Amino acid sequence: MSRIPTPATIDEAPAAARPLLEAVKKQLGVAPNLFRLIATSPAALEAYLGLSGGLSKGALPAPTRERIALAIAEFNGCDYCLSAHSYLGRNLAKLDEAEIAANRAGGSNDPTADAAVRFALKVAQARGHIDENAFLAVKNAGYDDAQIIEIIFHVAANVLTNYLNEALKTEIDFPAVRAQAAA
Repeated sequence: MSRIPTPATIDEAPAAARPLLEAVKKQLGVAPNLFRLIATSPAALEAYLGLSGGLSKGALPAPTRERIALAIAEFNGCDYCLSAHSYLGRNLAKLDEAEIAANRAGGSNDPTADAAVRFALKVAQARGHIDENAFLAVKNAGYDDAQIIEIIFHVAANVLTNYLNEALKTEIDFPAVRAQAAA
């Protein structure tokens, strides 16, 4: 059970958050617990949706974004995000089980995506203090400056939700996946 009550329905959320939750429901078919919990602060929900929406329009393809989310969720030991992104990875990004396992291990079976996932994990592990080799590896894999910035933003966005879900114990509303070991 969440440490802060999650509105059970969109109608139980603060009035200012309801249109935002309706937009989430329109896009995903449901308003998952994460969004309804964040809706407790309409300003936080608006900020999160702005960040997520902006990044979804970036240069990184959806499968790469899901790969990064899986690697960061595993690193941070966030079962909610692992569950959500395993589901989204399978059903929306069309990642297979071997790819999801590789992502959770900090890599990818796709050589180009592998560079992005490894870089993202290094950014998280080093809390941004990466060395020149990590930077050159992602650059040499073909990622341009804008894509590298987006990878870092995806790390930050995923750390944000990982921390929120772990701190508040968000109830998992996707098929449950458990982290191997918290970092």
